Amino acid sequence: MDTSENSTTEPDSATNATDTANAANASDVAPPPRRGWRRWAMDTRPLRIPAYRRLWTSTIVTAVGSQLTAVAVPKQIYDITRSSAWVGYASLAGLVPMVAFALWGGAVADTVDRRKLLLVTNSGIAVTSLLFWAQAVTGLDSVVVLMLLLAVQQAFFGLNAPARNASIARLVPAAELPAANALGSTVMQTGLVAGPLLAGVLIPVIGLPELYLIDALALCVTVWAVFRLPALPPLGEVAARRAGIREIAEGFRYMSRHKVLLLSFLADIVAMVLGMPRALFPQLAAQTYHSYGEGLALGVLFAGIPVGAVLGGLFSGVFSRARRHGWMVIGAVVAWGVAIAGFGLSGNLWVALAFLTAAGVADMVSMVFRGAILLSAATDEMRGRMQGVFTVVVAGGPRLADVLHGTAGSVFGPRAAVAGGGALVVVVMLALTAAVPALRRYRI
Repeated sequence: MDTSENSTTEPDSATNATDTANAANASDVAPPPRRGWRRWAMDTRPLRIPAYRRLWTSTIVTAVGSQLTAVAVPKQIYDITRSSAWVGYASLAGLVPMVAFALWGGAVADTVDRRKLLLVTNSGIAVTSLLFWAQAVTGLDSVVVLMLLLAVQQAFFGLNAPARNASIARLVPAAELPAANALGSTVMQTGLVAGPLLAGVLIPVIGLPELYLIDALALCVTVWAVFRLPALPPLGEVAARRAGIREIAEGFRYMSRHKVLLLSFLADIVAMVLGMPRALFPQLAAQTYHSYGEGLALGVLFAGIPVGAVLGGLFSGVFSRARRHGWMVIGAVVAWGVAIAGFGLSGNLWVALAFLTAAGVADMVSMVFRGAILLSAATDEMRGRMQGVFTVVVAGGPRLADVLHGTAGSVFGPRAAVAGGGALVVVVMLALTAAVPALRRYRI
């Protein structure tokens, strides 16, 4: 990793240069083997690097805060309209700008100092959260305003995510990328569980507007953490260029030429589009598991995969030091498919929860190593664009799955649709692995 960028005069520049140099040097020192229970626990080596530690610590706060807004927006829209359709339209209003700006944001992240881009975008998200609070506290009750604010917020997120993810490879040595991804993913999955629960507790106590305000304050922590990062300009002699359609297209051409990158995206698409059954959870709760109580069953089904992902992160020391990243992705996707198929065949709610939890663990392993492949196999001048595509795939795959599984569930029944989807994941992933050897051969 090139540390020449730290010669610029940024805040705490001497400390930042040392932070980044330590990250580079850390890869040259073999860590002592971990013994006893510690070999199973999460690998925390990346937290020894101050710059990464600041970024990760800020994520702990914002992972929960962002979920408060994620709950507050649909809740407020439903309170105004009393219509779930409008809640769905709002989701689409956020998805479209997020996809567009994630692709463009990836190209931007490859042409500018990523730290500065993160400062601008995180500040933009914080200001949007303040505007959410202002419209709520003044009782504006305008769905149009809410949808516009959501579109702006998701556009900022689309610009932010590629730069944030691409920056990790500049802060952490390659050997520790799986561990860094496990740390970050665990925090985000914990936020998916804790955030909505906290929102449900807080709304009756402090009211809906204050959820937006808490999120805005949490984002201030992120802005400060990003301010303390080292400068992250493009490496080497990169010619000045604008981030436009040509640069986005160049990113797709680069991906098509590097089969391991293409397959890492296809692996996620296979797992999520064919195997994410969340659209069928309400029907399963009402029909298959109604004897347990429909409300309890629905909560258990929605919690199963995130809980498994958190457990996978907490015990990521089991797998995060593996060097055959390609086989780890293949094995994780196949395990996901098997677990989802088992869930579809389960008539007992607690057996179903066990399969969903196993699926969550597999999903965490897949996320960790797909992320590591994207950061290690792509050159730095392409990492932003690869992360932009990654953001689109992660956001779009489950939404396509909702349509596919909802349709299949109506035709074949929910359990058959889920089990069939899981089986298809296994078959298609093994076929891809056999047909194109690039992924199974990839290692660091």
